[in-house]
Amino acid sequence: MNNEKTAVQPRRRPVSLAQEVMNDLAERIRSGRYRPGDKLPTEPELMVEQGVSRTVVREAMSRLQAAGLVETRHGVGTFARAPSAPKLDLTTVVTIRDVLAMLELRISLETEAAGLAAQRRTEEQLGLMREALAAFEQGVRNGERSIEADFQFHLQIALATHNKYFEEFYRHLGPTTIPRTRIDISKLSLEPGQDYLLRTNREHEAILDAIYRQDPQAASAAMRMHLTNSRERLKRASENSAPVDLPIQN
Repeated sequence: MNNEKTAVQPRRRPVSLAQEVMNDLAERIRSGRYRPGDKLPTEPELMVEQGVSRTVVREAMSRLQAAGLVETRHGVGTFARAPSAPKLDLTTVVTIRDVLAMLELRISLETEAAGLAAQRRTEEQLGLMREALAAFEQGVRNGERSIEADFQFHLQIALATHNKYFEEFYRHLGPTTIPRTRIDISKLSLEPGQDYLLRTNREHEAILDAIYRQDPQAASAAMRMHLTNSRERLKRASENSAPVDLPIQN
């Protein structure tokens, strides 16, 4: 007889009927089967369709309403609402690790934006990019961190895609995507702050040159190199000076 005890596996809590009905209706709303303003089936119709009681249907509808996916008009019925878009909360960027994660996001987004900008930019947009880099250079030589000029250069690239979603996303991120708004990298790096920033602007110039030449592959590669270099410089600086999970001190 085998006396070994069989490890008891924790039982999964079954999904309630109300949750199952709620999930089904939520998926229909998110997939567009029920568009904003569409009237959902009545309670009796859902009871028959789902094979559940009135209590289950009411609980499911209550959960949908709490999730903001439906609204109930008394005496009229329940109607689908547009799913709210999740918002990126930049107040959660509080450690060096968070800044590194933000740079990963920017690499994926801005590499593509640079390639599109190279194909679609106008002469006016090129001029605005040049102005941003000139302001960056002048600010650094005056002892400033040139955060606004840095942001403007990257914003002009987003605008040059002529895709409103790149612009809207980048405007939403705002200047806080520039690591220097969160942390003074010059205090972590062995490299003098001005040298670090001037080298950063040389990388900007390589991006601008590729966009000017309307070379999308070179523009994407230059942007990827620039942002990857920023990430690696911050990694090295943090390894030498502070743990990546240390809260940022501004």
